[in-house]
Amino acid sequence: MPTAILAFLSVASYSEPDFSTVESTVNELYAVISGPAGQARDWDRLRSVFAPGARMVPVVVSGGSSRAIYWSVDDYIKNSGPYLEQTGFFEREVKATVQRYGPVAHVWSHYECWMGKQEGEPYDRGVNSIQLSHDGQRWWVQALSWSSEKSGAGPIPETKKVAKA
Repeated sequence: MPTAILAFLSVASYSEPDFSTVESTVNELYAVISGPAGQARDWDRLRSVFAPGARMVPVVVSGGSSRAIYWSVDDYIKNSGPYLEQTGFFEREVKATVQRYGPVAHVWSHYECWMGKQEGEPYDRGVNSIQLSHDGQRWWVQALSWSSEKSGAGPIPETKKVAKA
């Protein structure tokens, strides 16, 4: 295939991230980490979702106590990225509650995820707690904390699925 056509296809399949609303920013977060096995993730795009200094904090429950792991975005990429790309990982929001006060927002986002392929019953379900701020131009994720059923947090409340295009 001629180089010009390949370049056009690459540009045509890329959409500019949308950080204009809380919801579009959260959608970008879910989209950028999801993909099939063998597909490299756009880690620069993931970095663009998060404010400088932002934290990603998985919380694991074991033996009646919980343990938070504090990562920078680059720590997350280093620790989880190769596995996600090798295995395939898909995550989607099924319910969200957004609270906003001026330039600050919190999203309580219930999710389902699949390993390998996005089909059948989810591999796991959980809740993302996402804190965002608006700088006058766009929304930034300041912190993302999550726990899941498989990590020991227990069952999440029943959810009504969000219609996603």
